[in-house]
Amino acid sequence: MPALDLPAELVPTDWLADHLGDPGLVIVDASVLGVESATGFHWLSGLDEYLVDGHVPGAVFADLLEEFSDPDGPFSFTRPDATRLERVAHELGIDDEVAVVVYDTGLGQWAARLWWVLRSAGVARVALLDGGLRRWKADGRELETGYEAPRTPRQLTLSPDETLWADREEVRAVVEGRAHAALVCASPESDFRGETGRRPRRGHIPGSVSVPLAAVVDRDRGTLRRGAHFTARARVVPPSGDGGRIVVYCGAGIAAAATAFALRQAGETDVAVYDGSLDEWAADPEAPLVSLV
Repeated sequence: MPALDLPAELVPTDWLADHLGDPGLVIVDASVLGVESATGFHWLSGLDEYLVDGHVPGAVFADLLEEFSDPDGPFSFTRPDATRLERVAHELGIDDEVAVVVYDTGLGQWAARLWWVLRSAGVARVALLDGGLRRWKADGRELETGYEAPRTPRQLTLSPDETLWADREEVRAVVEGRAHAALVCASPESDFRGETGRRPRRGHIPGSVSVPLAAVVDRDRGTLRRGAHFTARARVVPPSGDGGRIVVYCGAGIAAAATAFALRQAGETDVAVYDGSLDEWAADPEAPLVSLV
């Protein structure tokens, strides 16, 4: 089977519509829902929404809560190890011979997270659907409901790229001046200032600048921001040298993936997501946080 060539890491709905049914394409819905209840805030799988409300025709569903995260990890959405990731990606029908397009029903942060997980694992042909299901529906595209069985995959060969991830020790080294990188917080601006947040310790990591999800996504269209608006916001990122490193974090490494992806699209070549993000950093009473309130 000939491999399907993706035009870029970000594809529009018309490109996807033209390639529906291509045997060399796997379309993945990566939606997760945030729900407030009497017991507090919690995450829910987007599977029911996928089954009942509809999805892109032919799309399979990826469970970021249970499958594409480490169930034994210390924090929500801890990335899975290579063995688990190879298994769950293979179960979705992903192999060396397909291209993958990922979307979600939100603002693209969940799709970006799965994109980052797959790309860092060595899945070379993977793209985001610009605007996700929201843009797909706004463009008048058809939907399907019910379960879509994954294709039968062949061999999947992974070659992880750990440079796409940062850990607490790297971030600590940056904060202490022992390593050089720009730190970018993708949390909402009120979280960055320390006004809001779900953790007992609020604020941002010292030396960080704020480039939240709202600066990355056009909320009216759901698509990734381009041109002067995003460029102006991205200029707050301190120069880290020609091709210098940028480490992006948020609460749990989800919005961070969207901002990191946008920075890649803006031409940055060394961007990493801090996987533990503030869930890990703020849990350490010795790790410094800056509050502006």
